Amino acid sequence: MDKIDLKKTLPSYSARRGEFDVIEVPPRAYLLINGHGDPNSSPEFTSAVESLYPLAYALKFFSKRELDRDYVVPPLEGLWWAEDMSAFTTARDKSAWDFTLMLLVPDWLDRAQIAQVAEAVDRKSAPPRLRDVRFETLDEGTCVQTLHIGPFDAEAEVLAHLHDEVIPDAGMTMTGRHHEIYLSDFRRTAPERLRTILRQPVRRRSERR
Repeated sequence: MDKIDLKKTLPSYSARRGEFDVIEVPPRAYLLINGHGDPNSSPEFTSAVESLYPLAYALKFFSKRELDRDYVVPPLEGLWWAEDMSAFTTARDKSAWDFTLMLLVPDWLDRAQIAQVAEAVDRKSAPPRLRDVRFETLDEGTCVQTLHIGPFDAEAEVLAHLHDEVIPDAGMTMTGRHHEIYLSDFRRTAPERLRTILRQPVRRRSERR
């Protein structure tokens, strides 16, 4: 049985350091859970991660066992926002951050199967916020993205350039939430070697919402 690695097969998981690419991202289904606060210290961030992964791995094993389709669990992703978006750039006030952590679900798994697997996970290990995990489709459409290599705190300059120069200079405005894709396991990777895709949904100024 071949193991599918969506990180290698989906074009939207590819980005270039120092380049800001305009891409079209089709609707994709995710496991999602919300939280608030500094990801380095927020209990909500920890409990969100501890609730997403048991379900994601249980779905992987279900798919392999029941559907004969094995895959690599995709990388963790996050949507981030704040009432004042300077909290991500010049102010860098992590206590003001809201987030949605996400894990991509392969398109051959449906809502009924996910509910079935979630019930089994709840009975077996009862992750702290499993009942807060939801299954939804994210439709981002046109986006600008780049690859950041290095510590998360070094993202601020890149994001300021993206928000204040790249997007306006291209005749676009920001629409959806700032999106990060963690290609590295930040629990095991040295900060200077972290690889993170930074993505921002946009629209042309001439387009209507």
